Amino acid sequence: MIGGSTLALVVCCGLAWWQWQRFESANGTLQNLGYVLQWPLFGLAPAYMFWRFRKLRQREAERPAEPEPIPAPPPRPVAVVEPDDDDDELAAYNRYLADLNARANQESR
Repeated sequence: MIGGSTLALVVCCGLAWWQWQRFESANGTLQNLGYVLQWPLFGLAPAYMFWRFRKLRQREAERPAEPEPIPAPPPRPVAVVEPDDDDDELAAYNRYLADLNARANQESR
């Protein structure tokens, strides 16, 4: 990959030189001068990307293989509210919720 980065820099510097020649010619413009400054930056971009990918790969290799497991939080206390006996539907729903909570506490242990 270093060869590709070097080749890109050489080609882009050649293009910058070509734009410099055009800038110095009789019909050269400031746009040509802008390209003179731009082409070397385009040539440095692949070298920077190669360097950056290499650093990221190195950082990934230094990272531990498996992270430490996160301990489960302790079970939260649940307030038990006695339902009104007047509403049978509400009492059945509350029994259902209490059953779900009991199952969840058993599975988390």
